[in-house]
Amino acid sequence: MLSDTETPLHELCAPREVVHYHREGSRTDSAMLLPAETPVALVYNGIAHGVMMCSAADLEDFAIGFSLSEGIIDGLHDIHDIERVDGCQGIELQITLANRCVHRLKEKKRTLAGRTGCGICGSESLEQVVRTLPSLPDSQRFEVTLIDKVLDALRPLQLLGQSTGATHAAVHVDGAGNILAIREDVGRHIALDKLVGHLCRSGRRDGAILVTSRASFEMVQKCASAGVEILLAISAATGLAVERAEQTGLTLVGFCRPGRAEIYSGRQRILLE
Repeated sequence: MLSDTETPLHELCAPREVVHYHREGSRTDSAMLLPAETPVALVYNGIAHGVMMCSAADLEDFAIGFSLSEGIIDGLHDIHDIERVDGCQGIELQITLANRCVHRLKEKKRTLAGRTGCGICGSESLEQVVRTLPSLPDSQRFEVTLIDKVLDALRPLQLLGQSTGATHAAVHVDGAGNILAIREDVGRHIALDKLVGHLCRSGRRDGAILVTSRASFEMVQKCASAGVEILLAISAATGLAVERAEQTGLTLVGFCRPGRAEIYSGRQRILLE
């Protein structure tokens, strides 16, 4: 497996000279940090699966979370090894699967090249997108007032986001509103995949996940695939996301802002004042 060594911030972004314009008439030229988008190729048992544009951090978590979210594996035990191979054009993640997963992989022909993506674009059939998932248990409760606590604690932890203003974050919070883990990426789906991979490795499914984006269908499906019961999103939810949340029994909350939240589904898990 890959090393857990933290990727230095300077490897995830680069300075570029930009012109700063202000309507009042002032103009300054200075360097600004931009997030790096790195092509990351996923190769399973020698089979090239696709290329995603990512922030090149927490790639073991990404490999595990993507594999789980896409239904390629059922759990961490299905991955025997992950090797990172750096090249001049990007990074290749060579993932060794259990033999029983290889046939499943071959049935999931994909066309993902070049996307900062979700894993849904390029699917060849609806069956590949809307997978049958077991209903989630009803074991978690979360006080709505804790959302403010999470939001207050989140910003200082978004190191890449603060440096560039161009990335998303996904965080795991416990039932008391404490942030236990954060993953950032240029892609909102990939940030969530990385967090799902972390949860898969840790074995935790408690609490909730908060994402700094809208809640779309695939975000709901990724959380449900990971066995997480509560998804909090800073922006709105799509209609299909709410339908999928109801189908899987997931609690979906959008517009998580200071003093505000919109509960779309699974309202029994959210404790109101």
